[in-house]
Amino acid sequence: MTQQTLAKWLKGIIIGMAVCGLLIIFVIVPFAGHDLALAYPEFSYCFWPWFIFLFIALIPCYFVLVWMWSIASEIGKDRSFTMKNAVMLKRIMMAAIFDTAFFFLVNVIYLFLNMSHPSVLIASLFVCFAGVAIAVAAAGLSHLVGKAAAIREENDSFI
Repeated sequence: MTQQTLAKWLKGIIIGMAVCGLLIIFVIVPFAGHDLALAYPEFSYCFWPWFIFLFIALIPCYFVLVWMWSIASEIGKDRSFTMKNAVMLKRIMMAAIFDTAFFFLVNVIYLFLNMSHPSVLIASLFVCFAGVAIAVAAAGLSHLVGKAAAIREENDSFI
């Protein structure tokens, strides 16, 4: 697989992720929320706080997609191992850490405000685990890409 083919595949996946995120926040969440509000009218006041929370939690994900697009563009130009990509991966790590902490904290707050159920908090731990895994993977890749970029710059200086 060539660099340009890989970049096209990555960009296609990024577009797919962006579309899925929009479908979830603007179609699935409102539909499920309204159904839950109809089924349990005593919790209908929770719809808007949960919707706003999930919308805010989605925002860092779109920053990550923009940074991933930048990395895919660099890969397409045969510049995989650059300090720019290392910085983008570090930004992805920071966004994943922030979003995971925010997601967990708000879930705990909603639990104490009686706007959630303990099972929702337990289920959110799986989302938090995924966020931590993404942060760790991005940190590792950032470190490796940074080392590779330094070695590449060192080798290019001898030419």
